[in-house]
Amino acid sequence: MTTDFYEPIKMKFSWSKYKKPILVLAPMAGYTDSAFRQVVKSLAPEVITMTELISVNAIHYGTEKTMEMLHFNSKEQPLILQLFGNNPEYFVEAAKLGEKLGFAGIDINMGCPVRKVTKNGYGSALLRTPDLACEIVQKVSEATKLPISVKTRLGWSKKEEILELAEKLEKAGTKALLIHGRTYQQGFGGEADWEPIYAVKKKVKIPVLGNGDIKSLQDFREKINNLDGVLVGRGTVGNPWLMKELQEGKPVQLSFSEKIPLISKHCKITVKNLGEERGVREVRKHLFAYAKGFAGAVDLRKKIITTNTLAKIQKELVIHK
Repeated sequence: MTTDFYEPIKMKFSWSKYKKPILVLAPMAGYTDSAFRQVVKSLAPEVITMTELISVNAIHYGTEKTMEMLHFNSKEQPLILQLFGNNPEYFVEAAKLGEKLGFAGIDINMGCPVRKVTKNGYGSALLRTPDLACEIVQKVSEATKLPISVKTRLGWSKKEEILELAEKLEKAGTKALLIHGRTYQQGFGGEADWEPIYAVKKKVKIPVLGNGDIKSLQDFREKINNLDGVLVGRGTVGNPWLMKELQEGKPVQLSFSEKIPLISKHCKITVKNLGEERGVREVRKHLFAYAKGFAGAVDLRKKIITTNTLAKIQKELVIHK
């Protein structure tokens, strides 16, 4: 396992002072680990990265796997620690640890719609308890010097819920609102609605970023409107070059052969961080996503299923380039 972790940001991070439009790699459980964050930053250095969802309960109890997820490399900065749960004191404890470890900011997740998260009152479920949500924000903002952001949705069932909640979160101490354009009940179905997000921006003074269905430079241009920035998640899986397109404002057109050096780098970092057996297993889903849209892609995906060493992965990449 790598030992280059816990490297604090050299300059104090501020959502309001960061270069606009702000580009954020949205947190995705099982995907946006340290290796993928480093890959994205190598392509688009101005991107802000976020950890995968990290449980404040697990931090409180010192769960080994969760503590391992706190490891990061300085290349990922500014890196935001995203936390989920519903216990204000556990949030404070986790935020203080995040500050000690050198994260650039703390994000409180109020947007995850996954059943195993919401059934315990975490993630999107906090939209149903706005007083508790604001209490968490206030206590965390009072306990740390790091800027607090909230990643949330338009509401639990109604899109207009965010309009009232946004102002309450701002008063509680939130320094940025990161809003996904769907309600909890929509999950990831249908199209994200950005209109309520634009409306929120008109009601608050803090930075507001939108999230949902950005899969191309054109999508970004059509959706940015009056917002301070965007978060991009699923659109980067298999295509981290998308963040480079957004940062530079021009398309990136590469053949699979031209993508191989970065894909190989992704694999190497993952294996370095996690060890070969686990690293190969974890990077497989990324390789499946990379291996699309070219002659030989189907065959490469079949080979990936049985590949169990970094050397074999690199060999297959060369064969299929």
